[in-house]
Amino acid sequence: MASSSNTTDLGLDREAALRTSQAAIGRKVGDHILLNREGVPTSLASYRGKPLLVSFIYTGCFQVCPTTTRSLQEAVEGLLKSVGPNQFNVVSIGFNQPADSPQALKSFATQYGIRQPNWEFLSPPAALVPDLARDFGFVFQASPAGFDHVLQVSILDGEGRIVRQVYGEGVVPSELGEPLKMLLAGQPVESNELIEHLVDRVRILCTVFDPKTGTYKVDYTLPIQIAGGVTFFVLMLIFFINEWRSSRKMARSKGMRNA
Repeated sequence: MASSSNTTDLGLDREAALRTSQAAIGRKVGDHILLNREGVPTSLASYRGKPLLVSFIYTGCFQVCPTTTRSLQEAVEGLLKSVGPNQFNVVSIGFNQPADSPQALKSFATQYGIRQPNWEFLSPPAALVPDLARDFGFVFQASPAGFDHVLQVSILDGEGRIVRQVYGEGVVPSELGEPLKMLLAGQPVESNELIEHLVDRVRILCTVFDPKTGTYKVDYTLPIQIAGGVTFFVLMLIFFINEWRSSRKMARSKGMRNA
């Protein structure tokens, strides 16, 4: 991530994005209708009555969205143990339409092993995405690498009002747990830190800074690691198959000599 002294990355102004995000605190989210993983229309209003954690992702992301989703998953698992089941819900919204279809989101959830019954993945109509982004203070912008956006988890109270925005690639469990416990106890949730302290925690999606060229490029580290792991697995599989065949040939030869 670039130094906080440079607040513009690939055209996305981090300070402006954070101000937009923070301005959403206290806002009541609209009763938008989206599709769940099975293609069933689902209203955000149906989640009222309990605290709700909302993240925005896009399924075509190779690195950051899977990383942040895994981090959120670990935090959610910890929260389920600390506050108990059925106390809150989680929603991940696919904002890259029409690519983030219910089927794509279902595959994404399956691929990363997200099976928590209180966690749903929702696909909005393309025309609804700007309104959703506006409600949540979610800022994103298309780029050659995919999308630049602020990594945030919005915490909503039981009335559908945003009470806290949590930022960063790695979700710290306490940053979700503390406001969540306050909501469950019926206590008011205090606002975030000052903008100037938050700006250092913004990560731009799928891009890394190259000091040699002074530009941003796509980070292919994760795909390369995955490809290397797959290659190793295939080679080991071939090795064991060859060993198995050799042992069978030796057993046959031995049996023929003993006959």
